[in-house]
Parts: sequence; C-alpha cells; structure tokens
Amino acid sequence: MIRFFDEEAVRAVLRWDELVAAMESALAAFSSGLVLQPLRTMLTIEEDKRYLGIMPVVSDDAMGLKLVSFYPANAGTAIPTHMAIVLLFRPDTGEPLALMDGRLITEMRTAAVSAAVTMRLAPPGARVLAILGSGVQATAHLEALRHVRRFEEVRIWSPTAEHAKRFGEEHGAYVAADAEAAVRGADVVVVATMAQEPVLHGDWLKAGAHVNAVGAPRPTWRELDDAVMRNVLVVDSREAVLKESGDVILSGAAIYAEAGEIFSGAKPAPAGETTVFKSVGIAVEDLVTARLVYDRISQPP
Repeated sequence: MIRFFDEEAVRAVLRWDELVAAMESALAAFSSGLVLQPLRTMLTIEEDKRYLGIMPVVSDDAMGLKLVSFYPANAGTAIPTHMAIVLLFRPDTGEPLALMDGRLITEMRTAAVSAAVTMRLAPPGARVLAILGSGVQATAHLEALRHVRRFEEVRIWSPTAEHAKRFGEEHGAYVAADAEAAVRGADVVVVATMAQEPVLHGDWLKAGAHVNAVGAPRPTWRELDDAVMRNVLVVDSREAVLKESGDVILSGAAIYAEAGEIFSGAKPAPAGETTVFKSVGIAVEDLVTARLVYDRISQPP
C-alpha cells in the first residue's frame, strides 16, 4: 500500500543540519552527471497568475515526480503561492513508496540549498544578514542560515511595510526603511520576492558579500539588477536558469559554476569575491528530501 505523509508528518522528521547535508550531496551528484532529470515542464494556465510545474527525476537514492502549482495571484491571501505533491518510487524495483505533501518540502529544501552554498561562499566572519522579502522563504532562509553562520544582526525589508514589521516582531529583526538600508554593509543577503523588476542593486553590496536569490522564477522577471549579476555567479542548474531565470537570461551574466561543482570539488569556491547564488529549484532536491522523509518515518522506533 502506498503511504501518505501530510505536512505535519514531514515537518516532524526534517532537520536543517541533515537536510543541508543531503542537498549538498544531491547537487554534487546532479552536477557530476549521476542524475537523470529533464528540465521542468511549466504549463502556463494564466500568465503571471497560474502555473503548473511537472518535475520528474531518477537518481541512485530517489525516483519520482513532483507536481507543483505556482499561483502568484495567491500572494497576500491565506493560500500559499506554491503548493505541491511528491510521488516517491523505489529506484531499484520501480515500486511506488509514498505520496506526500510537497509544500513544506519545497520550502525547506530551497532554504537548505542556500545554506549549503552559503557555507562555501559567504565570508567566514559573516555577522550581518539582510533579507528582502517577508514571506515563507524569508522565514525558512533565516532558520536555515542560522545553522551555518552566527548572525549578530538581521535586517528585513519587504515591499509591504506591514509584512516587514510583523516579520521583525516575530524574529527579532531590524526593520529597514528601504531595501538599500537593509543591504548596505550586510555580509549575506537573501532576496526572496515576487518582484518582476529588480529590488537589489549591485552598488549597494559590500565587497565580498554573498547573495542568495530564490525569487523571480520566470524568464521575464527580475529581482537582481545587471550590476548584481556581474559578480561571481553560481547556479543550481545551468540548463534550468538559462530557461527559467530572468535574472540570468536578461542580464547575459556569465555562470562561474553550478553549486554541485563546488560541492564535488570540480570547481574551487571563489575566495574573497562578491558572490551570487541564483536558484530556481530542481527536482532532485525535492525527491532526495522526500526520500529522507520516508526513511526517517520508516525507521523502527
């Protein structure tokens, strides 16, 4: 019988330290050619409002499919902009193992990947974190990044002032007057927005800072300006960002490496450089996370 795990079951077993390590291994395998994964198929139901993504993958440890709905029109409502279902199979026999809610998997694996990259690219003495955006990914990134760096100051800015105020109250973050005030002097910057035009400008960045950008997931949308994109650029998948990321496509930025190439040692982590990690999210991250959930729940007490 195929088992079903709801969001609370997923939440009960996922731990940041373990998930960050799993994402590092998954992306190293992906960039080493050990993962069979086509580009995500994104069906446009209604431009800028409703999309359905289909994401199959096969690796040594996990096989399956994620179906994800991306509904920007839900922003500001009680319904999430991203919802998903993950179907997990055994890669050796092809047997279906589990169906699980994928909303939290998507949330946590995205932030865990950023945390794994931050460990390699952010300055060792990073003390100031700036977050642009105040939604689900802002909170997840704050939690994940606190596991890899000790921040003495967290700053928050959001296009919606009341959302930034609420985030600041809940997480003890300083609410910046504008995006520039949040970013100036920050060692690590997270950009997690629904922006279609740049909200981060390169001349605000401190030399040697690291940026994790996970929003603007459409080929015509931007959250980073061209000056940001002229820094050392690392991505999760070259093929995926060149199809899906407006920040990469429209800037014509040169890609230094995939994150998995740095994790595997195929490319050195740039030292002392200002770095940008642009993430669109890929299926192997979801299925490896789902396998981790399945294994933890299936362990005998």
